[in-house]
Amino acid sequence: MKEKQIPYKIYLEESELPKAWYNLRADMKNKPAPLLNPGTMKPMSAEELEQVFCKELVAQELDETTPFIPIPTDIRDFYKTYRPAPLVRAYYLEKLLGTPAKIYYKFEGNNTSGSHKLNSAIAQAYYAKNQGLKGVTTETGAGQWGTALSMACAFLGLDCKVFMVKVSYEQKPFRREVMRTFGASVTPSPSMETNVGRAINEQFPGTTGSLGCAISEAVEVATSNDGYRYVLGSVLNQVLLHQSIIGLETKAAMDKYNITPDIIIGCAGGGSNLGGLIAPFMGEKLRGEADYRIIAVEPASCPSFTRGVYEYDFCDTGKVCPLAKMYTLGSSFIPSANHAGGLRFHGMSPILSQLYHDGYMEAVSVEQTSVFAAAEQFARIEGILPAPESSHAIKVAIDEALKCKETGEEKTILFGLTGTGYFDLVAYQKYNDGVMTDTIPTDEELEKYVANLPRPTKTM
Repeated sequence: MKEKQIPYKIYLEESELPKAWYNLRADMKNKPAPLLNPGTMKPMSAEELEQVFCKELVAQELDETTPFIPIPTDIRDFYKTYRPAPLVRAYYLEKLLGTPAKIYYKFEGNNTSGSHKLNSAIAQAYYAKNQGLKGVTTETGAGQWGTALSMACAFLGLDCKVFMVKVSYEQKPFRREVMRTFGASVTPSPSMETNVGRAINEQFPGTTGSLGCAISEAVEVATSNDGYRYVLGSVLNQVLLHQSIIGLETKAAMDKYNITPDIIIGCAGGGSNLGGLIAPFMGEKLRGEADYRIIAVEPASCPSFTRGVYEYDFCDTGKVCPLAKMYTLGSSFIPSANHAGGLRFHGMSPILSQLYHDGYMEAVSVEQTSVFAAAEQFARIEGILPAPESSHAIKVAIDEALKCKETGEEKTILFGLTGTGYFDLVAYQKYNDGVMTDTIPTDEELEKYVANLPRPTKTM
């Protein structure tokens, strides 16, 4: 079938906005391993999970059989304020690289929060409001998730308490102020306001924090205050479910113009963006209907896929959350303070971990100086200042396009542009001033962190 003339930006009609999220687990032969109770080392029940998470979100977290879960009308109406998001052909980047490859990116930065995180934030806040809760607690690394959740909570009239990784809190004062403008309280983590925060500060004096630390504090506050629940911006099954709207829209737009991607690339920290982007494509791959090369890109300073182990581990540094079987560097791992942007989580989504373990996707790690070089190249030719997280995908998309230049192959490359980098200017300044460096953990350091994994599979 002849390819239609492709415009610079492909927009779906509002009426084409997906009416249901796609649950990738329904098509997985090997399901993700269950979350475990840290006290009993047995699978968490719905009743146990509901002490931490909203009831409806727990049902979504545990559902492994329903392929499509309807999106409530109120959430769809909110989505319509910024969705469908554009699918963009990077004509100018292609020309600059001199590649025969066709490069597309799904741009998720066209909303006030500046990233894809709002797709799940509004859903989780909606279910919290419907449950009659006062508010929610959460963590945030680079700040995109905290910003998105504070925006969603402001819209629905919920209280929002955010624990922000300390190094990001200090480096990104404007991201912090956006959250406060939307009514959220923002606390640098680890703090002295929680038991777990005080313990982490005592164990790691002067620590710059990690997502694992912030998660522990947010969970403690949620479980010790009536009317509050904890919500998470990545990793969990429910989050990847909500983010599937990215991939569903992308596939619909590509199908509309008879485009089939050969390579799909996404940055990977906890898995929300990558999992959402690849969901319907991976579903086709699992069902044997199509094949795609899928690449997860992570930072060399926090390489859970490429250098982690596939074991059960705590999702948080304070070891109060359920255990998840995932690729992990160890719950006490804290990325170097010079690591810019998000993608700081020590583990990876159980869904993506299982798919990676089963060979359905591959992973690479890249150094941040090369990531910012790619970000600069992209910004100058495509006119969008990308988030550092997104720039990991840009880096590998450029690498793959240059390989096509060498071989003459006309492959179609798709990557996720998760958001904008206008609150990441301290990192861009360091890169522009030539003082940004790469800090990569040694094998000895990583061995120290994974040595104390709980490893419940040996006793179950």
